[in-house]
Amino acid sequence: MAQIELRQVAKKFGNNYAVRPMDLTIRDGQFVVLLGPSGCGKTTTLRMISGLEAVTTGQILINDRDVTWNHPSDRDIAFVFQFFALYPLMTVRENIAFTLEAQGIQRNEVNQRVADVAKLLQISHLLKYRPRSLSGGDRQRVALARALVRRPSAFLMDEPLGALDAEFRSVMRSEIRRLHLEQGATTVYVTHDQIEAMAMSDVIVVMSNATVQQIGTPAEVYSNPANLFVARFIGSPGMNLIRCRYQEGTVLLPGGHPYRPNAATQEKLDQAVKANEVIVGFRPETVLLSNQGTIPAGVYADEMHGAFTMLHLTLAGDQTDSIVHVRSDRTVHFKIGEQLRFDLDPKHLRFFDVTTELAIC
Repeated sequence: MAQIELRQVAKKFGNNYAVRPMDLTIRDGQFVVLLGPSGCGKTTTLRMISGLEAVTTGQILINDRDVTWNHPSDRDIAFVFQFFALYPLMTVRENIAFTLEAQGIQRNEVNQRVADVAKLLQISHLLKYRPRSLSGGDRQRVALARALVRRPSAFLMDEPLGALDAEFRSVMRSEIRRLHLEQGATTVYVTHDQIEAMAMSDVIVVMSNATVQQIGTPAEVYSNPANLFVARFIGSPGMNLIRCRYQEGTVLLPGGHPYRPNAATQEKLDQAVKANEVIVGFRPETVLLSNQGTIPAGVYADEMHGAFTMLHLTLAGDQTDSIVHVRSDRTVHFKIGEQLRFDLDPKHLRFFDVTTELAIC
C-alpha cells in the first residue's frame, strides 16, 4: 500500500487559485475523504495526485518517492470515476481484464485475478454481459472491480456514487467501506455529500474556496468545527449558530435570555471576544427540552423525519428571527406557535469569533 504526501501543493488557472497551497499526509491504509461544495478544489486535488492535472507549485510524494512530474501510469494508482467509464462494446470480464492484458500478464493469472475480484464484489454472474444491460449499481461494481484487479498502491475515487439513486448509494457506501477494510488499501475519495464522508472516512479534509478549512476525524469535524463554514456544512441541518452579546461573563441570546458559561470558557471568551459580540454554536441533538428550561421559545415548524422529529424554534422576544433547530423524540409533536423552554448543554457549546469566523473554544 502507499503513503501519499502533499507538500504546499497548489493549482492556478491564470491568476485564480483552484487549490491554494496545501499540506496533507495520507497514511498507509487510511480512507481519506475530500469534502466540500462544488468548485472548492477537491477534484482538482485528486487529479493532481493522480497526475491527470499538473501542479502549479509544490510536491507530491508516494511512499517517499517524488512523483510530482511522473506520468499517471508511473504512480501505481487506480482511478474510479463518477460515470463508470466502462468500454460499452466489451463484456464485464473484458472490461475488468483489459488493463492486465495490456500489461502483458499471463492469461492464467488474468483469469484468476478477474475471478477473485468478481467474487469479492459479487458480480461473477455478470461477467458475460455488456455494461448497457446492467443497473447503475452493478456498473459501479464493475468500475470498482477494474480498479481492484490491478492491486495498486492507492485508490482515487471521484464521486463514484454521484450517478446512483439514494438506495444504491446507501448500499455502495457499505460495499466500498467493506472493501477498504478487507483490502487495507490507501483510499482518497472525493464527495460533496457529508453523509458519505461521515459514514466512510477515517479522516475528512473539508475544503471551501480552494482552501483546506479543517482536517480531522468525522467526530472531530462534527463536534469541534474549526470555523463557521465547517459548522454550517457538516450536519443536516448544520450547527445552530446564533449571534449574541457577551458582557461581564454572560452570553445574552437574542431576546435578552442570559447564559453564563463556566469559568474556563469565560476566561477564553474574555481574551478573544471583541466588541462584546460572539457567535454561539450547538448541534440540534444537544438542545435539552424541559419545562424547567431557562430559555423560552416558540414552535415555528415541526417535521417528522421517521427516526426523530426536527423542531424549528424561534427565541421569545427575538427581533432577528433566529431559528433554532432541535432534534427530539419521534413520538413528540407540538403545534405551531406552542411555547416551549430549553437549556443548552455546556459540554457541547462552541463559540466563534464574529470577525474571523474561527472557533474560540
